[in-house]
Amino acid sequence: MSTNNKNLLVELFVEELPPKALRKLGDAFAGVLRDQLVALGLAGSGSVLTAFASPRRLAARVTDVASQAADKAASQKLMPVAVGLDASGGATPALLKKLTALGADASAVAGLKRAQDGKAEALFYESTVKGATLAEGLQKALAEAIAKLPIPKVMSYQLEANCELPGWSSVSFVRPAHGLVALYGADVVEVGALGLDSGRDTHGHRFEAKVDPVVLRDADSYAQQLADEGAVIAGFDARRGEIARQLAAAAAKVGGGARPVEDDALLDEVTALVERPNVLTCSFEEEFLAVPQECLILTMKANQKYFPLVDAQDKLTSKFLVVSNITPDDASAVIQGNERVVRPRLADAKFFFDQDRKKTLASRVESLAKVVYHNKLGTQGERVERVMRIAQAIAAKLGDAKLGQQAVQAAQLAKADLVTDMVGEFPELQGTMGRYYALHDGLDAAVADAIEDHYKPRFAGDTLPRGDVGIVVALADKLETLVGMFGIGNLPTGDRDPFALRRHALGVLRMLVEKDLPLGLDDLLDAAANVFNDEAQGNIGVRRSMSLLIDRRELPRTTIDANTCAQLTSFFYDRLAGSLREQGASAQQVDAVLASRPQRLGTVPHLLAAVRAFAALPEAPALAAANKRIGNILKKSPESADALVTEALLQEPAEKALHEAMQQVVPTADAQFNAGDYTASLQSLAALRAPVDSFFDGVMVNAEQADLRLNRLGLLKSLHESMNRVAQLERLAS
Repeated sequence: MSTNNKNLLVELFVEELPPKALRKLGDAFAGVLRDQLVALGLAGSGSVLTAFASPRRLAARVTDVASQAADKAASQKLMPVAVGLDASGGATPALLKKLTALGADASAVAGLKRAQDGKAEALFYESTVKGATLAEGLQKALAEAIAKLPIPKVMSYQLEANCELPGWSSVSFVRPAHGLVALYGADVVEVGALGLDSGRDTHGHRFEAKVDPVVLRDADSYAQQLADEGAVIAGFDARRGEIARQLAAAAAKVGGGARPVEDDALLDEVTALVERPNVLTCSFEEEFLAVPQECLILTMKANQKYFPLVDAQDKLTSKFLVVSNITPDDASAVIQGNERVVRPRLADAKFFFDQDRKKTLASRVESLAKVVYHNKLGTQGERVERVMRIAQAIAAKLGDAKLGQQAVQAAQLAKADLVTDMVGEFPELQGTMGRYYALHDGLDAAVADAIEDHYKPRFAGDTLPRGDVGIVVALADKLETLVGMFGIGNLPTGDRDPFALRRHALGVLRMLVEKDLPLGLDDLLDAAANVFNDEAQGNIGVRRSMSLLIDRRELPRTTIDANTCAQLTSFFYDRLAGSLREQGASAQQVDAVLASRPQRLGTVPHLLAAVRAFAALPEAPALAAANKRIGNILKKSPESADALVTEALLQEPAEKALHEAMQQVVPTADAQFNAGDYTASLQSLAALRAPVDSFFDGVMVNAEQADLRLNRLGLLKSLHESMNRVAQLERLAS
């Protein structure tokens, strides 16, 4: 730090900020403020930023800030020389007027610089711009930081005007602001924002601050004074860390391997709700543990912001943790109050669970005919029917009759929990509750698991369905969504994807790749498209088994054409390419593997590994370039040659040598390819580098004799096909 520089602190004291946005607001406020000070020359790249954010404040501390920015040399273009100077070299009235506007006069004409500007010569006025003072710069930086806050929703409020301007003025901000602090070392920087003038006073905890206001000594004492005098942990990360520490300590006191349910979003939200955390241990009646723990955990987290405790086996206990914003000498009243509040929530969950089990899932299926899925795709009942038929088709392709029966049953019941009371109250539990109710109805565990798992994977990194039935139903459900939405033109655009089609596609890809299913992507899309097309034509045999009485004349009929399937195919391969690149594969290698659009996607990681190994070989660049050259020759040839070679027509030594080498190498490479050893297959082909190079050096492919020309084209086509079985190697050529 320069001996003259000091640290700067800026704080906006406001009413309670939206908790889910607090961290983002705090980081944005501090980051923009620092960036603006750097841009103005008041802070340097070595200045350290510390952001603070609590429920009622946004603040930033920036180290090594100058009281005034250094002066800067500036060069300003005035006008073309032909416009600014007359024939004798004197200043024209236009030039004098421009200089006057810049605070200069005719005496500056002699010092003007002449320089080429495009095709014409121009006059430039060089001057020294005085550096901004801290007060000037901070005023601009503060205004910019406020303007660029990612405010989720702006509110307008009234400010009482000063005595010279009686009346009221309106201000728009995320929440009403009541204080502004700006300290440069120990000195107040005079700035204003949101109708407030800066000072050194702030406020601590509403109820537990030792003094009010907290009078800040200097920029460096901010966090410590707020903690000691204001009972506030100002830093978001410091407060979050303290909550995590207290949660772990409280769980350890409970014993039995108890630990709080992990939920980073909940921890962030609670951090944004309290100024000085105090974790308390509460409990509820054990009779509620008869309700599925997902229901109890969700209601405690979503409605009350509590941290449920689970034991070493991940089973919910009757204890939960509360993060209080007050620290009374006797916390019993706070504990009892929270226990009293949570009891009705848990009782509601128990009531919903008990009521839902009075009806079977199967009895609820008919109600799905009254639930609209999409105005162009019909009801949830129709959707279920399509998923059933797609699942049946997938199981048939896998050749498992029992799997087909279970998949159809699971698909029929998969959406039935949408019309239960529990899912109506907690939509996040769809699928989860379906599994519990299926088990209660005595259904096979594989079917029950599939009902829950057919939504998986729900997000990046989520687990896949745990069984084959779940995999089939999950594939069917996602394919129905994708084909249907593409069929009615609901394609993702830019960053808009309201139906999560990208996520659905990645889910399908993950299942096909990670489970290495013997299913072709085109076959799957055709099967799903056929279901829609059969439905449009009235071929809906499964409907009778569901006993859904719907007048088909009132429902939309969506037909899936070849263009839609082609669009969807490209969509899948684009998603797969992006996913592989994110995993570290090079764009060139991914392009080479996916160019031929392999159908069994489980082979793609192996193909990619083979290409990666091939690319590391010294022969790879030359063979890739040769492959590209062969491809271009075949494309440009007006004659279509078959991949056949007549040995009697081989005349040149180089073409004979290439043909002989291929006879030895290609059968081995093909056998390795067919055995799934793609790496060995490509490495075997690397032996063709020398004969290929010799061929192009010594053989004229486009010979005048038609039979010779077609024979050589046939030789190249045979080579091209052999080399491109694993990947289109020409795409590796730089």
